[in-house]
Amino acid sequence: MAKSDIRIDLLGTSFLLTVEEEPVYLQTLLGRYRTIIENTQKITGIQDPLKIAILAGIQLCDDLEKLRTHELSGERVLEATAAENTVISLIERIDKALLRCL
Repeated sequence: MAKSDIRIDLLGTSFLLTVEEEPVYLQTLLGRYRTIIENTQKITGIQDPLKIAILAGIQLCDDLEKLRTHELSGERVLEATAAENTVISLIERIDKALLRCL
C-alpha cells in the first residue's frame, strides 16, 4: 500500500504524519476523533489538551470494548480488530510525534 501524509491539527498541536492508509479513511478517523474531542470538551468543560486527549482515548476504548462484548459475526469481529489495531498504531505514532514536539 502506498504511503500517505496527513496533517493533524488538534488540541493546539500540529504535525505531519506519514502512514500506509488511504487518505479518505484517515480523514474519517480524524473527523471521528475530532468529534469525540469536541463532545468531551462540551460535556466536561475541561480545556486542558492533555486531559481532553486522555478522556477521548478512554471514550474510544470504551466504544471498542462495547463492540467486543456484543455478539458480532466473525467478519465484524475481524473488522473491529483491524480498526482497533489501526487506531492503536495511529495513537502510538501521534504519541511519538508529540514527544518530539516537547
